[in-house]
Amino acid sequence: MKILVPIKQVPDTATQVKVGGDQRAIETAGITWIISPYDEFAVEEALRIKEKRGQGEVVTVSLGPDRVKEALRSSLAMGADRAIHVNDPAFAEADTLLTARALAAVFTQEAPQLAIFGRQAIDDDMGAVPAQVAELLGWPSLYWIMEEAIDAGGKTIRAGRQVEGGLEVFEAPLPCVLAAQKGLNEPRYPTLKGIMGARKKEIKDLKAGDLGLAPAPPQLSVVRLEALPPRSPGRIIGGEVKDAARELVRALREEAKAI
Repeated sequence: MKILVPIKQVPDTATQVKVGGDQRAIETAGITWIISPYDEFAVEEALRIKEKRGQGEVVTVSLGPDRVKEALRSSLAMGADRAIHVNDPAFAEADTLLTARALAAVFTQEAPQLAIFGRQAIDDDMGAVPAQVAELLGWPSLYWIMEEAIDAGGKTIRAGRQVEGGLEVFEAPLPCVLAAQKGLNEPRYPTLKGIMGARKKEIKDLKAGDLGLAPAPPQLSVVRLEALPPRSPGRIIGGEVKDAARELVRALREEAKAI
């Protein structure tokens, strides 16, 4: 079974993000880049499916500039068999739909039986690409999955997602798109052997022309990024407990408008 896992390189969660000079993108100088955490759950689940079935191929794919190869190498170090890097200026300002079209073209070339995404990237929190890819390919899509099981013949998949008070279980034919949720598994750490072996694994570079895609402008563009306004300092209410409680209630009602 061939499984494709799209991944996205995003700023580390500990990074102090700053708005860039043009106010349309973040300042990238000094940023530490990582695989989006939800995508790590997707890579791990693909590896577990391959190990459980005793055969198959896990292929990771990503769009972006040259630095994206670091994320792809990390996925190879985890255990993916090979990677695909779509690196073309035509996708420099790609929105979710343009990204989905590029990924759908890769899927058409690779013909996987399953695609596993992270439920959303932690930089823009869109969560739109998995469903858009599924729609373009005509595949079913199952979001926010917490567990999955593929039948022995590799024809159908059962997947469950957590809902209030229980687990909602779906069954769909393969090929299918899954979107992984936190709790699906615990991603493994790359071993030294895996890191060394990743250097020898293939990362295939593709351009828009290789995918049969003509350059097209995105339908969604960023107008401006704005930093959050500074938070006002807290207020300490002193005095006797009764008086302090009365003043707190007044402030919450009349100033904060919270009650």
